[in-house]
Amino acid sequence: MRSFKILLIAVIFLLFNTALLLAQDSVAIPDTLQGWKSTWVVNLNGSQASYSNWSQGGVNNIAVTGRSNATLAYKQGRFSYGVLLDTRFGQTRIQDEGVRKIDDRLFLMNRFLFDLGNEDSDFKIFGNIRFRTQFAEGFNYGAVPDGGNILISNFLAPAYFTQDAGLAYVPTDNFMFEAGLGLQQTFVRDVELAPRYGLDEGDRFRSEAGLTLGSNYDAEIATNILFSTSINTFTSFDKPLSSTDVYFSNRFTARINSYMNTSLSLDLVYNDDFSKEIQVAQVLSVGVSFNLR
Repeated sequence: MRSFKILLIAVIFLLFNTALLLAQDSVAIPDTLQGWKSTWVVNLNGSQASYSNWSQGGVNNIAVTGRSNATLAYKQGRFSYGVLLDTRFGQTRIQDEGVRKIDDRLFLMNRFLFDLGNEDSDFKIFGNIRFRTQFAEGFNYGAVPDGGNILISNFLAPAYFTQDAGLAYVPTDNFMFEAGLGLQQTFVRDVELAPRYGLDEGDRFRSEAGLTLGSNYDAEIATNILFSTSINTFTSFDKPLSSTDVYFSNRFTARINSYMNTSLSLDLVYNDDFSKEIQVAQVLSVGVSFNLR
């Protein structure tokens, strides 16, 4: 309960601080857009370390991660549409411990907007369709007393499919807040993993109705330093408020030159079907970035 309260404080701080590119979990559709616009950015990052007779010690390792972020946006009159496909995957090879996964994400979003009033209205009716899962097996390493690993996730295990609609406030291309009603389906392909995600033993599917909140904000906080943050919550009608699912993503990107950049991402998740504690994923990387579209 304490960890949930801490996360709620972070949520409130984000929603009420209005302080500028593309939010991680949404599609920015400029009011000035007429017709279609597409973007596609690919990032490749890597690191390597090796040691021989090194007095401070160390473990030989090599790591490679990749990310692809593709968007397609359309606006005509008061109607606009956007689609986002965000994928990430990374692995590291550690001496004497084999290959381990260090990043994994598959996220697809379709977004529909209709302006209330004129074409440049700050208030819009929205509809979102989101799908989120991962590509490969995930383990809790060393969790077994003999040092073995426990499988905790896999492709489509779990997978979340969410549909929501409501009212959005979009005063600028860089900030958005929305609230609505939604449905969320949880699917776990591997029936043995289902109880880990709040499903009854033997079940693979659960559907819930509830309230949704979402906010996205982007800023160029310094020259060549971009900050992007997004938050989405789902409160099921069948569960107490303290069981609200919260997904909070943050990313800092510093561009070194036309191709090289360094980035820091921090993702926080609260989902008490899996754990009563906050889930935290933090990745710091340096690599190359290509604007393919």
